[in-house]
Amino acid sequence: MRKALSLVAILAIATAGNLGLRAYAADAIAIGTTAPNFTLPSQEDKPVSLSDYKGKWVVVYFYPKDQTTGCTIEAHNFQRDQPKYNSLNAVVLGISLDTVEGHKTWCSKDTFSFKLLADPDHKVVDQYGVPVNVHGDMKMASRQTYLISPNGKVVKYWPKVDPNTHSTEVIAEIEAAKK
Repeated sequence: MRKALSLVAILAIATAGNLGLRAYAADAIAIGTTAPNFTLPSQEDKPVSLSDYKGKWVVVYFYPKDQTTGCTIEAHNFQRDQPKYNSLNAVVLGISLDTVEGHKTWCSKDTFSFKLLADPDHKVVDQYGVPVNVHGDMKMASRQTYLISPNGKVVKYWPKVDPNTHSTEVIAEIEAAKK
C-alpha cells in the first residue's frame, strides 16, 4: 500500500512538472498569532496598510488572477455582501500578484468597491505563507484567506476556498466569533 501511494505521489509530481506547474511558499501564519502588518498599493494607487484597520475585522483574501472565472465569482460575492461586512465592522482586502493597473481595469469593469491590493513581487503573499503557483513565466497566488480580529490576531485560516460560497462562510465565522 505504501509503495502504491509513493508511486502515486511521484507520478503526481512528475505530471505537474511536465505541465510546468510549480508551487512554493513558507508556512502559513498560525491562528492566535498577530497578523504581520503590510502596506501595498490599491486599485486607487494609494497605499493601504493592515494597521489602517485596527479595531475592525479584516478579511485578507489571496486570489490567483484578476478577471478569471473563479476570482470573478469570489470578488462579486464579496462585493454583494459588502453591507453585511459593514454591519459587522469588517473590511475585505483582496491580494493578488497582479498590478495596480490590472486592478484598476477590473474594478472599473466590475464595479468593486472594496480594496484590491497589488503584490507583484509577492512580498505579502510570501509573508503570509501563501503558495505561489508558477506556469511558465506566469505566477499566481493560491486562493487562501485569513480572518484577522479587531485586535490584530489571526482567528481563522482557510487554506482551500470555494469561490462560490466563501464570502458566506467568512460572514458566518465573524458572526460566530462575535458571540
